[in-house]
Amino acid sequence: MPRTVIQESRTERLEILDMEGRLDEALAPALSDDQLVTLYRLMVRMRKFDEKALNLQRQGRIGTYGSIKGQEACQAGLVPALTRHDWLVPSFREHGVLISSGIPMHLVYALWKGDERSNLFPEGIRCLPPSIPVGSQLLHAAGLGMGLAKKGDPGVAVGFGGDGATSEGDFHEALNFAGVFSARTLFFIQNNQWAISVPLKRQTASETIAQKAHAYGFPGIQVDGNDVLAVTSASQEALAHVRAGRGPYLIECLTYRMENHTTADDQSRYRTPEEVAYWASRDPIDRMRKFLSGRGLWGEELEKSWALEVSTEVDREVELLETMPAAPATDILDYMYGERPWFLEEQRRLLQEEAES
Repeated sequence: MPRTVIQESRTERLEILDMEGRLDEALAPALSDDQLVTLYRLMVRMRKFDEKALNLQRQGRIGTYGSIKGQEACQAGLVPALTRHDWLVPSFREHGVLISSGIPMHLVYALWKGDERSNLFPEGIRCLPPSIPVGSQLLHAAGLGMGLAKKGDPGVAVGFGGDGATSEGDFHEALNFAGVFSARTLFFIQNNQWAISVPLKRQTASETIAQKAHAYGFPGIQVDGNDVLAVTSASQEALAHVRAGRGPYLIECLTYRMENHTTADDQSRYRTPEEVAYWASRDPIDRMRKFLSGRGLWGEELEKSWALEVSTEVDREVELLETMPAAPATDILDYMYGERPWFLEEQRRLLQEEAES
């Protein structure tokens, strides 16, 4: 018998706005001028939040911090496609999405101060606590998406991860379960090229991360993650697919981590200055600013005004952070279970005694 082809797949890459801010009108998402400006404002707000966090860490006012500089377009581009029904299942580098979804900045800063109250999100925000073990949150997103499908809930579970997370077994298990059980899950992978000091070429032999979705029976697309309009368009398409009950979807945002992995890292030991400079010249904020300026939607005065407004907001949030009453020593044991099991009660008692002594 002759050999027959039983499966073929195609993985697309999407870019709408080039480095000089030139737009491919045929691919552009249907956004008003106000919505375009809002996307830019979101990215600048993320950058200001991030710069303040780095300063706070250097001053010893928060602990180790993981920067999102360079990844603002990925996170801002997703936000317009989300609804109040959707669940966020973040890793430790989704600050931009969190503060754009209604979580106060001072709570996100508090996370990096080790304060458990950072996960007490405002009413109505569907968000799990950021997950530190790499890739583990993708399993949570798959399970949550399965639950949403079973309940007939209109929401989608958005599971975030980096390229390093896709090298974990959790990633493959999550995609397999999501595909088999038609989970209402969007896997949102920010491929920033480096898993701490391990480059992408040492993580996978695949040409893309997006193509891995096909092996599990659902679509995947790669987008220019420094193009906020491409991310918005892909996010709208992917979420529409999931909302229609057609199963999960994977988006790979090809971007770059412009800072150290965290403030405990030294990127100069494994990346060249030329590489960092290359990606800095592709800054997503600069690209969108060029586009808006070319359309007469943005200018120097608006830039100064918005920078001042955001800086004032950030300073106010830091004040809220630093005037939060001290948390009880036992706080770390109070939020895992609705009813604490006996062994946590015992640990809590011992911890309380230690604190009082």
